[in-house]
Formats: sequence, structure tokens, C-alpha cells
Amino acid sequence: MMMPSPQFDDLLAALGPNFSHESDLAVAVSGGPDSMALAHMLSNWGKAHKKTIHVLCVDHGLRTESLLEAQSVVHRVSSWPHVRAQVLKWEHAEVGSRIQEEARAARYSLMAEYCRAHKIKFLFLAHHQDDQAETLLFRLAKGSGLDGLAGMASLQEYDSHLTLVRPFLMIPKSELLTYCHAHALESVADPSNDSDRFARVRLRKSFAVLEAEGLTASRLGVTAKRLARARDCLDFLSENIYEASIENKNTKHIVLNFEALKKYPEEIIIRCVLKGMNALVPFTDYRPRLEKIEDLCEDILKSGMFRKRTLGGVIFERDDDRKTLVLTIEHEET
Repeated sequence: MMMPSPQFDDLLAALGPNFSHESDLAVAVSGGPDSMALAHMLSNWGKAHKKTIHVLCVDHGLRTESLLEAQSVVHRVSSWPHVRAQVLKWEHAEVGSRIQEEARAARYSLMAEYCRAHKIKFLFLAHHQDDQAETLLFRLAKGSGLDGLAGMASLQEYDSHLTLVRPFLMIPKSELLTYCHAHALESVADPSNDSDRFARVRLRKSFAVLEAEGLTASRLGVTAKRLARARDCLDFLSENIYEASIENKNTKHIVLNFEALKKYPEEIIIRCVLKGMNALVPFTDYRPRLEKIEDLCEDILKSGMFRKRTLGGVIFERDDDRKTLVLTIEHEET
């Protein structure tokens, strides 16, 4: 399926926000075919709607040729209509053993900083259906719960200033490759995408076997979409229950009506606990592992004595006389 401008408009419209109300938008471009296709479509959209598209290419400095590649990408897209392209360089002394995780965190931090400086509210990312399938398998292998298996979201709040936008999550990579070929878009290949050092690459290479059994990227994408729907439902219910359970709340502690809360299914209780934790100590890239939160909630629900404990910077106390659950920021305890 080719995606001329009207179809791309439909993709954007399905996401919800009216992007035509924004003066500028940004897109992350690695130089690969997926991001080049997205940047090209946004450039055409920007031309039609008279909007500036900021193309951001991050040089991680992990390979000697990376800066030249980033500059080459910026040079190519700079001739496109309504594009303003920029190389963002990651300055670092050394990188630890979690190379991909550190590079990813640095990439998003650099782009978010740029967007804040230019008052840009939406950053577009070219994750597609194959990426979504890969993410689901990767998280399944890591033992993720429902929220993790729901995969990446089309709209994801990065912070209070920036929202990440993924319009291609139901579009297969093959269609983006076809688009690049049809529009003669040059792309570069990152050799790390083929390195067996990384778990995601090994999972990607297993797709041929999985697809032979019917576990296609398309089916995994649909599964992720259904799980996301179930997650949203649980989040909606737990949000209402959490708000109704609050007896006292400020920036330092939250008191929940435990007598009312414990009547609900454990999944709802876990989500309410997470909401309380996030309200006191907002999660950044990573929240406490689900296993630890499950263990905490299991102990809170036991009929015997609950010993005060700390998780994720929050102190948990169960007051059986007042029938409450008290959450306090660790360093605020007096």
C-alpha cells in the first residue's frame, strides 16, 4: 500500500490531536528507510499545511563514521520543503555494558531538550508494525505484565512538555521500503541492527520460524492493540477507584481507604498502588519491577501484621486501626 498525502492525513487524524494547530513538529530520523519515509511524508504534510518540520538526527558517537552519516542525512533532507534539519551530538566519556539502553536514553533526552527549546509539543517516531511485534516478543521474554505486552503506544507522554507520536504502528516495514523506493529516498544502515550481541536482533532473526507457525508481525500487532485496549479499560477503572479511595493527599504522603480498596481484584489494587507511587515519585524511564510491586501488594493484602517497607522511594504503612494504607515519600519521613 502506497501512502500518498491523503492517506497520511488519515493516519494523523486517527491519532486524535489536531496537529495542524501546531506551528512546528519534530521527527526523529536515524537515516534508515523507516524514519526517512516518515520525514518525507511529514515534509509533504508540512508543505500542504504550511508547518515547519524539524528533522532531528542524533550522532551517538559510538562509531567513527557516525557523525559523517548524520551530517549526510541532514544534508539530504534539508532540501525538502518546510524542513529544518539538525544533528544532535551525544557527548559522553565512556559507555557502560548497556550500550543500547544508554544510547536510547541519551537520544530521547537530546531530542526532548531540543523540542523544549523550540516550543515543540510533538515528536514523531517511525516505529512500525514489525517493531511493535519485536517489542511484544522482547517483553514477553522478559516476563512483562499486561502493560508491557500492550507494546508501544501511538501517543505517549514523554514529559509534561512533549508527546511522542507513532503513526506507523499498524504499517508493515515492507510498505515503508516500497515508499522509499517509489520516492527514491536514500537511506543508511546501522550495523548494530544486525549484531547478534543484542537480544532484539536475535529475536528479529527468529521471525522466519515464528511466521511459519502463523505468528506474524501483523497478528502480534493486533494482539498488542487488543492488550492495549484491555490495559486502557483497567486504567480507567483503577483511576476512578484510586480517586474514590483517597482520604488525604498532599505532595508528601497519600492516605488510602484500605478497607474499601481491598475489596477489589488484585490487579486493580496493584494499579492503585502504582498510581499512588507515581503521584509521589513520578516514574521516569523505568518504574520498579512488576514482581516487586506484586510481592508488596500480596503482603499488604495478607491478614497478618504488615511490616513497614520502602519501594521506589515510597514508604508503605498499613494502619489496621484506621483501616488505611499510607504512602509517604522516603526522604520526607519525620
